[in-house]
Amino acid sequence: MASNFKIALNRNNNRLHLDLTGDFDGSSAAELINTLKEHNHRSAKVYINTDGLASLYPFGMDVFQKKCTVNRLSRDLIFIGEHAAEIAPLGSRVS
Repeated sequence: MASNFKIALNRNNNRLHLDLTGDFDGSSAAELINTLKEHNHRSAKVYINTDGLASLYPFGMDVFQKKCTVNRLSRDLIFIGEHAAEIAPLGSRVS
């Protein structure tokens, strides 16, 4: 994982907000997938804020997008922020 990658979680009623910071590589993608698996079933909507991401590596985005699709996580995700369109897998929303 990129040494500076972090995920800040904030739960508000039935919504989960994840703020991503640092560099997004393959290991960071795996950490995000694991976080979503752990918390996704407890929230009706999951907002992922990409404003804090410094660099997005193609391998990280590819890993994240493929694993989200395979695990059917993408249907409950709403991506916001500067890098939302770049990182969002098919089936998720971009705001």
